[in-house]
Amino acid sequence: MNNKSLKYRVFKAVIALPVPICVIIPSILLYVSDYHLEEFVPWRLAIGVVCFLAGLLLAVLTVRLFPKHGNGTPAPWDPTTRLIVSGPYAYVRNPMITGVVLMLTGEALMLASLAIGIWAVVFLLINMFYFPLSEEPGLRKRFGKAYDEYCKHVPRYIPRLTPWKP
Repeated sequence: MNNKSLKYRVFKAVIALPVPICVIIPSILLYVSDYHLEEFVPWRLAIGVVCFLAGLLLAVLTVRLFPKHGNGTPAPWDPTTRLIVSGPYAYVRNPMITGVVLMLTGEALMLASLAIGIWAVVFLLINMFYFPLSEEPGLRKRFGKAYDEYCKHVPRYIPRLTPWKP
């Protein structure tokens, strides 16, 4: 399979997963909650921008690893064929989820939206069940002892302070 095809598959996975979670669902929540920004709070905006940009950077750095190091995409229907343990994955096992939660938290703070804040918590809770029950058994099946060793050293959601080196 050529590299151009793989990059297109990664692009489709990003459009199918993080974009709806971070853009479409928050937009719908703002619309149905009849959202109005009532007051400008500089500190909340600043923290929100930092959270959002940190999450976006983490997500972008993570997505870039899939075609190069994983030979697959972030989508469960088109997974990697090689275990990725470099880049953000050397610090945390689920950097995409951490990045998306940071982006949602940033959106909630910037817009002072309780609805988006609740969505961020719901999204995190869904993934706290999904990963150990579905994603991780598949990774163990595909990568065996290498994945078990990785799990011993790298936390699921909260990053290590130093990168893990196998």
